[in-house]
Amino acid sequence: MPLSRIAIPAGKAPAFRKAISEGVQNALVETFEVPKDDLFQIITEHEPGIGLVHAPSYLGIAYSEDLVLIQITVSDTRTMDQKKRLFRRIADRLSETAGLRREDIFINLIEVKKENWSFGRGEAQYA
Repeated sequence: MPLSRIAIPAGKAPAFRKAISEGVQNALVETFEVPKDDLFQIITEHEPGIGLVHAPSYLGIAYSEDLVLIQITVSDTRTMDQKKRLFRRIADRLSETAGLRREDIFINLIEVKKENWSFGRGEAQYA
């Protein structure tokens, strides 16, 4: 049920993109109990300062040009603890497998009602 939009800096190797994709999905499986085959991601590359614009720092966190923005739309069914575990697990995985600094992993959750999903055929499968 999650839909992940992931914005990465342009010019990264295919292995970097794969590590980001797998890291986000595996963290969702581990913390939100998402089925492994429930995989829907939009990954886009952006030129720093043009297509991927951000403050140099915010809330005491200094960003580099490697900042990755992750926005995940999910059903509004998770606890605060699950959300915190998801954020930590994504940061763990992406720092380990993609070599990202934890400071360069920006995550935003968008929660929607379960009936707001259609996975095909014009049907509201969760309604």
